[in-house]
Amino acid sequence: MGELKRTPLYEWHKARGARLIDFAGWEMPVYYEGIVAEHQATREKAGMFDLSHMGEIEVKGPDALEFLQSVMTNDVSVISDGQAQYSALCYENGTIVDDLLITKLPGRYLLVVNASNIAKDFNWLKSHIKGRVEVLDRSSEFAIFAIQGPHAEDIVAAFYGESVRSLPYYHAIELDYQDKKNAILISRTGYTGEDGFEVLLPNEYALETWNKLFQVGEKYDLVPVGLGARDTLRMEMKFALYGNDISDQTNPLEAGLGWVVKLDKEFIGS
Repeated sequence: MGELKRTPLYEWHKARGARLIDFAGWEMPVYYEGIVAEHQATREKAGMFDLSHMGEIEVKGPDALEFLQSVMTNDVSVISDGQAQYSALCYENGTIVDDLLITKLPGRYLLVVNASNIAKDFNWLKSHIKGRVEVLDRSSEFAIFAIQGPHAEDIVAAFYGESVRSLPYYHAIELDYQDKKNAILISRTGYTGEDGFEVLLPNEYALETWNKLFQVGEKYDLVPVGLGARDTLRMEMKFALYGNDISDQTNPLEAGLGWVVKLDKEFIGS
């Protein structure tokens, strides 16, 4: 077994007394105070999750949309710049390669994929490229935080500005950071069933930003939440988890994901 990978927040988690486990080859916090307490805090106030183990794959080029339409179960053509969409990749037999979130940004698409499937997804996409398309694995460059719960909007607005309050569900905005243009992507998305935001930012800004968000969130009783409560929160909402509820042995229709399958277009596995 190789050495476990660590997010930019590893030392913070350790100092906070987190119980760390191996998750998809990453040393990740499963809980801090406890799964039940963190679950309730997210439902009633606000919780912040380190999701930096997840993968980011960029797709760009003149034929990027046509390519994505040929591999995604959902209809990518309906999303505009700054809009996100839940979708899946399927094998030729219709079973699931992975489920993912795709966001359309100016000149490119960003795919956020499951940590356990990064290499598989990247290689699968690369092997099916047609036309003028570039597929880049940018997973090692970024950290992701999720701020979820009834007070998530107040916390994110206090830190990033009041404009985030008007961000619709499943939409995203890019923000500058210091002298770097469009360095941060804020999406009104999540995996808990609560209102919330996910923040994608370069690794070098991760620890500073995480600490500042906790300072802002203190008056809203913001707590760190591990993967244990993330799992119970998503189960309560009946959200699928790859490797548990869906896999290369199930197809999207069997998994209750028919709503992200658009059979009026051709895609691999249709």
